[in-house]
Amino acid sequence: MSHGATQDLGARPEAAIVAALGQRSVVLVGMMGAGKSSIGRRVALRMDIPFVDADAEIEKAAQMTIPELFSQRGEAEFRAGEARVILRLLESGPQVLATGGGAFMNPDTRAAIAAKGVSIWLNAEFEVLMKRIRRRHDRPLLKTDDPGATLRQLIEARYPVYALADLTVQSRDVPHDKIVDEIVAALAERTGTSWVTSSASAEGDRMP
Repeated sequence: MSHGATQDLGARPEAAIVAALGQRSVVLVGMMGAGKSSIGRRVALRMDIPFVDADAEIEKAAQMTIPELFSQRGEAEFRAGEARVILRLLESGPQVLATGGGAFMNPDTRAAIAAKGVSIWLNAEFEVLMKRIRRRHDRPLLKTDDPGATLRQLIEARYPVYALADLTVQSRDVPHDKIVDEIVAALAERTGTSWVTSSASAEGDRMP
């Protein structure tokens, strides 16, 4: 390798990570409100690979919104369709794939992600999730008399399964770019590539 090529690799370490990933996807898992879509878009931009939102692809395939799917077809049929869509999407790596909160609970989906991706759990605490979710009204599983209690039940059931992901990064109220840095650093370690923080040079991509 020439000296110039070595410098280029140092300037764009993300390219080395993508090369190491091959056809595998970076799959973000975690609760609703953890930031899978917003963080995922930034990770994809940083790594110069496509971003795909599984929920958006499900809506496109069904020609219905997620809340409509839940109300008209029920959760069981939604989950079956979700699993099919994710299996299809995993054939298109490398990419950053954001999954719905319940997707990783499906053992077959977990196995497919393990075979064709690197999974990252965006782990957010209850208070962080509640603050974010209160701004939204499109969460079918939280349309209950006590959304907070429902969220705690979901956390209790799902977090032990999310913990099976290959990597865990804490989602919290800090500039988005800091979490992107942590994800890329974790991917670098996972793939055996070197990486130096770039947040200092990316001040423009911060949360308002």
